[in-house]
Amino acid sequence: MTRTLLCFGDSNTHGTPPIVTRGQPYRRFGVDTRWPRVVAASLPDWTVVEEGLPGRTTQFPDPVMGAHMDGRDGLKIALQSHGPIDVLAVMLGTNDTKTRFGATPEKIVAGIAGLLDIAMSLEMQERHGGFRILVVCPPPVLEQGPISSEFVGARDISLRLSALYAALAKARGVGFLDAGSVIEVSPVDGIHFEDEAHRRLGSAVAKAVSQL
Repeated sequence: MTRTLLCFGDSNTHGTPPIVTRGQPYRRFGVDTRWPRVVAASLPDWTVVEEGLPGRTTQFPDPVMGAHMDGRDGLKIALQSHGPIDVLAVMLGTNDTKTRFGATPEKIVAGIAGLLDIAMSLEMQERHGGFRILVVCPPPVLEQGPISSEFVGARDISLRLSALYAALAKARGVGFLDAGSVIEVSPVDGIHFEDEAHRRLGSAVAKAVSQL
């Protein structure tokens, strides 16, 4: 029986390559590179749904990119657009470290908790006949490259997220994967993943999903 995995995240789930020049044209890695597609190749009996939106946050409407960057609304839409699903993988938090949001590590983890509240609600669980959840903590950012001015102070914040995400996942009884233990962000822009990192992350997520 085919099972379904919904991957919910930001530009790194979408497959945005490292940004070389600010304002460069839209680009996206191909299906042979993006980590959700690597998961699909590793789990041939699964259907993998990609729901990655560049700029998405756990909880903040973005004054620059738009109110639709708030992941809470996006998750509700995704869970009502697809289904039934068997596993939801959530990897968000990188954009929450942007300077303009002024978010502490605890505030960012509260955003993840809010997403778990939505996903674990009776309404959503009944809609899909029950599904498991994998929380993926994104790797720490580097404050360098063409968009570093948007992430002033983000390095220290992002370094504290893994332990907080892990504690939350344990408290909620959901799966956890620290992406920073598997990959690093690209030194080109300090935010996005190189193609090889996508492949390694995809393999790690596939293993974590299988263990759920």
